[in-house]
Amino acid sequence: MRRPSAQLLVIHAAELATLAGPPRPRAGKEQSDLGVIVDGAVAIGPDGRIVAVGRTAEVLQEVSLTPETAILDAQGRAVIPGFVDPHTHAVFAGDRVAEFEQRLQGADYLAILAAGGGILQTVQETRAATLEELFAQANRSLDRMLVAGTTTVEIKSGYGLSTEAELKQLQVIAKLAAERSQTVVGTVLAAHAVPPEFRDRPDDYVELVCTEILPQASQITSIRFCDVFCEVGAFTVDQARQILTAGKTYGLRPKLHAEQKHRLGGAALAAEVQAVSADHLEYVDDEDIDKLRTAGVIAVLLPGAAFVLRERRHAPASRMIERGVPVALGTDFNPGTSPIWSMPLILGLACLLYGLTPGEALVAATLNAAYAIGLGETHGSIEPGKWGDLVILDAPSHRYIPYYFGSPLVDTVIVKGRVMVQKGQLCQ
Repeated sequence: MRRPSAQLLVIHAAELATLAGPPRPRAGKEQSDLGVIVDGAVAIGPDGRIVAVGRTAEVLQEVSLTPETAILDAQGRAVIPGFVDPHTHAVFAGDRVAEFEQRLQGADYLAILAAGGGILQTVQETRAATLEELFAQANRSLDRMLVAGTTTVEIKSGYGLSTEAELKQLQVIAKLAAERSQTVVGTVLAAHAVPPEFRDRPDDYVELVCTEILPQASQITSIRFCDVFCEVGAFTVDQARQILTAGKTYGLRPKLHAEQKHRLGGAALAAEVQAVSADHLEYVDDEDIDKLRTAGVIAVLLPGAAFVLRERRHAPASRMIERGVPVALGTDFNPGTSPIWSMPLILGLACLLYGLTPGEALVAATLNAAYAIGLGETHGSIEPGKWGDLVILDAPSHRYIPYYFGSPLVDTVIVKGRVMVQKGQLCQ
């Protein structure tokens, strides 16, 4: 039998967290199954996919080395899958530093939104920006994410809130997907807020989203999902149902911002429409959790947003895991409520705020996150046939990520078999 050829070989990992196992999201006790191999090795073939995983001595026997094979000695460090960020708003213009200061002085986020600030400020600036300006800003953000170990990222629209501006954002996402080394998946979130010109007739805007924006969005390469912000001051459960149902007719799988500030019924709706994920979920109860489990909905939790907004109530992550709901983690990177692009920081917050174990958090930030954006069969774990997306930590175990909270432990990042970051710096 001919041995597969290795283009890149990583050897002598003190801890190789493969997350190998049955092809499904992890829940319950499985949420902390890491498939650790001591003195592990990973071989990646010329096409960027993994060809062998195991102990170093075994992998060296399984693969064929050539003069072109690059060998990286992990030298007693941990190797983990590349982080998958399943919830970001990374295409926008401007910033909201002034709003940040307002909130520090006691201003409420929903009150800022009602006064025309918050999302609506970013909408104004994003509408005014060119496609090239939006691409340049998003490109810089994705570079920062890459240095922090994110090899796969979902990006939502939602700062256009008009047909022209939403499509502009979605075209930027498609351009990023085509040109970035990272895997980029797009979501149309035209129902992020009611635009000012529709303030007194939100149902008319819902109709515009359903009949004009979604059909055109579905034609753009890499746009796979439809999302709605179901919340007081945004969209009702009935409006969200109308939009998500319309999205399905155009092949856009449903997602939902649900129960972030109030319990409105968004989680139950996510179960009803069989959404891929329900995100935020600070205000769910056991009934909601059981509905999500029964429907197979993944809970994407965003501790960065709750932390930045200084919320006292946090999503019941451990309760979700106990009751069998797969939990994923994302940054919610955006200019207002979570200007955080680092997945290691999110893992730390998940452990400190939710009480997750480091293993549960790692599964949530890799394999489960991949399933939350429809990529679980190709991303999120270190197994033969999957893309060769790896992170080498400057630490002997994944447990040091939350332990050294906020510290830059990502040393090397490999995307589809290519070394993109070394010693914490982008490769030129």
